[in-house]
Amino acid sequence: MKRLTAAWAFLLGLIAVLVAVNVAFRTDDAVRTDLVTNVVYLAVAAALMSLPVVKLERGRLTLTGIIAVAAAILLNPLDATLVSLLVGIENARAPWPLLGNSLTFALATSAGALVSVAMGGAHPPAFAGRVLVLLTVTLANLVLASVALGLLRRESPAAVFRHNVTASFFIAFGYFALAGLLISYVLDGSLLGYFLATIVCVLALALTDTIAGRRVRRVLESELSDADRHLFHSRAVEGVVHNLRNHMATALAYLKEIDPRKLESPDRESLETATDAANDAVAVLRALAQGATPKVSYAPNPVDLNALVTRAVGMARPRARGKEVQFAVHEAPTDVGVKADPLLMREVMTNLLNNAIDAVSHGGRVDISTGRRNNGWPYVSVADNGPGISDDHRHHLFEPHFTTKEGGTGLGLFMSYGIVREHQGQLTYDGGRRGAVFTVSLPPFNP
Repeated sequence: MKRLTAAWAFLLGLIAVLVAVNVAFRTDDAVRTDLVTNVVYLAVAAALMSLPVVKLERGRLTLTGIIAVAAAILLNPLDATLVSLLVGIENARAPWPLLGNSLTFALATSAGALVSVAMGGAHPPAFAGRVLVLLTVTLANLVLASVALGLLRRESPAAVFRHNVTASFFIAFGYFALAGLLISYVLDGSLLGYFLATIVCVLALALTDTIAGRRVRRVLESELSDADRHLFHSRAVEGVVHNLRNHMATALAYLKEIDPRKLESPDRESLETATDAANDAVAVLRALAQGATPKVSYAPNPVDLNALVTRAVGMARPRARGKEVQFAVHEAPTDVGVKADPLLMREVMTNLLNNAIDAVSHGGRVDISTGRRNNGWPYVSVADNGPGISDDHRHHLFEPHFTTKEGGTGLGLFMSYGIVREHQGQLTYDGGRRGAVFTVSLPPFNP
């Protein structure tokens, strides 16, 4: 809720700054009188050029920057603001992207227009001035977008900036710069100028389509190679699963031969925990044997999160004792029942607890809490006092084979995320330099 409030406050701040800038520099609008046809042409172009989208490795490529650059060079600040407000039309189905994209582009474009008027007066500036306008629009838009995305994703603006200023960004920058500068030179109010500007836009669209086609081919080629690797791994997994099932069956048989009545209370609890863990392992291996790759399918049953935590903590204690890690369990006094697969939920909890134990130093602490969110959904959270996760890594937390642990497989969080999503729930991360907090939220069980 705080993050969403901050994001909307940022948007309201952008509106206030945008209005203040246009009011404070309204004399610049009188210095440069724009042709109505130029304003209308760029406004229509801004709306149309925002529609084609190409997905890149990080983010997306649209053609709105071309029109923003041209509008900042040619128009006065007020007209440039009005034109650039139309770039968010592609995101009209969602209110935040619509307002966010439009306002950041509008403020960046109006800043560029102020530079243009300051350097050229009633007429567009010379080449050096146009380049300065281009840099102003680009940097202002990048800074504002980094702040906005940082608020939405709970990241620092610097981290968002680093993740987006990649090779793809510099390619797009050169692409927009050339097209925007060309339009600023040919759009002189004549029919020939509009025709040439349209040709530049069409060529930009064609180049974008080419980029999209190449990306699709790369994705298809990658999927084909992934299919070959998948087939190889599937055959290898079949053999491994067969051997593991035999070994686990032997271990489980020996555990069942132990008479719990002859054991002391702590030993009986350890035996029950070991037997439960072995049964869970056999169930997972049985599912794997039916299909070489694990599928996230489940049989929903009423699950009490308090009882789930108690059992998961019991299974994790032997691992925690090796590092003298202390558990602190905070159970909700209210009902925290969910409809879920008990085995899969235990797998999620085991992954989260094991990760927390591995993250803390010797003698560390892990807090497990259950409760209900404001929307009524039950939740369970696992918090540790380890070093936390850096901004560079948090983007990849739920990706397969990503790990920061020596000897880790990078599958625990990935599979846990898939399991929770299949249950129509959410697995989220929150934390900083003082530890990590992973929270599982699930729809409530309604008998």
